Amino acid sequence: MKRLNFIIILILTFITQNVKGQEDIKRFGQNQIHEDLDYLYNALIDAHYNIYAYVNKEDFQNNYKNVKKSIVKDSLTLLEATNLFQKVTSAANNGHTEIDFPGASYGKYAYSGGTIFPLEIAFENNKSLVRKNFSSNPNIEIGTELVSINGISINDILTKIYPQISAERTYFKNAKIEMLSFPRLYWQVFGRQDMFEVEVLLNGKLTKYNLSSVHLIEAYEMKRTEIINAHMKLKFYENAAYLNPGNFSGNEQKYQQFIDSSFAVINKRGSDNLIIDFRNNGGGDNSFSDYLVSYIADKPFKWTSHFTIKSSKFLKEHTRKFSDTTAPYFKNILNHKDGEIYEPELDDYQPQEHSRRFSGNVYVLVNRQSHSQSTVAAAQIQDYGFGTIVGEETGEYPSLYASQFQYKLPNTGIPVKVSKGYITRINGSKKEEGVIPDIFIKDHLLDEDDEILNGLLNKLN
Repeated sequence: MKRLNFIIILILTFITQNVKGQEDIKRFGQNQIHEDLDYLYNALIDAHYNIYAYVNKEDFQNNYKNVKKSIVKDSLTLLEATNLFQKVTSAANNGHTEIDFPGASYGKYAYSGGTIFPLEIAFENNKSLVRKNFSSNPNIEIGTELVSINGISINDILTKIYPQISAERTYFKNAKIEMLSFPRLYWQVFGRQDMFEVEVLLNGKLTKYNLSSVHLIEAYEMKRTEIINAHMKLKFYENAAYLNPGNFSGNEQKYQQFIDSSFAVINKRGSDNLIIDFRNNGGGDNSFSDYLVSYIADKPFKWTSHFTIKSSKFLKEHTRKFSDTTAPYFKNILNHKDGEIYEPELDDYQPQEHSRRFSGNVYVLVNRQSHSQSTVAAAQIQDYGFGTIVGEETGEYPSLYASQFQYKLPNTGIPVKVSKGYITRINGSKKEEGVIPDIFIKDHLLDEDDEILNGLLNKLN
């Protein structure tokens, strides 16, 4: 299974990036890079719902100019180009406006015998703590604070990594670094390094160790699991049913069949309490989450109080090329003026028949790795009073710039994702914060110890 996780990552990134001519063109000329950079900058301004929501216009423009000035080489590799363009998208400080981790370059590096930094980290209380140790040094215990690498403080290292990460705030950037993995991002920014002098703090004592890099595939990827690991699961504890619906994407018919059968079993068992797990969830589409919510809702509901979209010249051109323009959703985009913001009509979603619904106590687990639609759905459940939220604050905002569409840069073919819409949570709040749990339980280190679930089960006991 662990092997499969890594292979899936590489296959998906090779397919989804599908970078134009990457097998034939090993480097991109400076003119090509300048053209793509200008294209990226102008497209973001035109197509994004509100590109200046979290950044000053002058700062965004100056960042673009500084990135442009930094292009001094005659040609750039795909990895160098990706790193460059990410600094432009991330300046918008919007998690859904992004260029993905350079999986194609990472895969090529992996299969050429690449090596990698051996410590994964998690962020807690403004500290970088070791959550996995893949080195041969047993003295670095889980939970040890990482202070520096090769004489560079961890804070300075993060300052170099942050421009590659799109997020609204540092808390969410750190969550994304945990999700993508610090060793991968360290390689992306600093390149291959075979030896590391690490300084760590354990029990109030600073200690330095020399660590060797580890083989990327056999000693790292094959031994780890991804943090985004939601999967369909139904389990029963003494005083509660536990349901993990998995990510809100994939085969929708199979998903609905799982939800149907799960609630049939839950109701047959007569459970008083239901725990639904949205942790470590990559999100997806509201049609999935709404179907789940229909089993715990006692009245008609929506997934958002307002969902608005900005039409634009760039979006229209993209829609005409790649979408079914006879479909009402895409017709709407074309029928509105450039720059116009409009609100598609959303019908109420009906709850399941009373005999099929769960009528006991509902608890929804969240953590900082509850992404996108899982955050929106948690807020929906909280705002309607359909359940109690348990865990820690989500990294994602429940009122957010999202509804991504994707296009490719003309020369490098690097995919860019842009937020064309804005989603407002059910209670109408646009406060810049994640979903705040009703019952707070910290998810320490994101490790195998399940503090949130066990903490809730103890409370129920």
